[in-house]
Amino acid sequence: MAKLYFRYGAMNSGKSTGLLQAAFNYEERGQRVLIAKPAKDTKSDGDIVSRLGMGRSVDFLIPPDAPVRALYAAKAAGDDQDALLKHVEIPPVACLLVDEAQFLEPEQVDDLFRIAVLDNVPVLAYGIRTDFRTRMFPGSLRLMELAHSLEELKTICRCGRKAIFNARRIGDQVVFDGEQVAIDGQDVMYESLCGSCYLEASAGRLG
Repeated sequence: MAKLYFRYGAMNSGKSTGLLQAAFNYEERGQRVLIAKPAKDTKSDGDIVSRLGMGRSVDFLIPPDAPVRALYAAKAAGDDQDALLKHVEIPPVACLLVDEAQFLEPEQVDDLFRIAVLDNVPVLAYGIRTDFRTRMFPGSLRLMELAHSLEELKTICRCGRKAIFNARRIGDQVVFDGEQVAIDGQDVMYESLCGSCYLEASAGRLG
């Protein structure tokens, strides 16, 4: 039986880089991977881009409330125009990689678990655990509940300590109110902070 993996970390902990490296490792050995991400993540359209400058297009986007297992099955079977036109044999999928998994709905995470257990395909999901208010994303919470394996990807705060929180900035101001997802705002930025620096920035406020 294959497993569902959740690899999580604060912003800038190398999640996309890790995903791209995992895809490279499989493909270097002649194995086929599929890469997906939630359509809610609009900051790079249908691409995965790491801070190191590496990138590639995803194989399919996951719209809100869409059945992930059905989307995966169609793509795994080569049920698209390019495959039909080329009349080529489609190799089996060795691994499904999902970026920005925190934006998935809980029911979509359930489908990732089904892909791993019922379809016997390893699923590697990458994402952040909590939002700028230190609250768990619904997708991340469900992954914490279901994943066979949890791995924290580490990064450092501006002070040099381990960063665990994601502070939201609008201009030079750290903010603690607003929608959980705000990735389209022109002035919205995020900074990874340790517990001490987060509490200092928030005047002791959590959430």
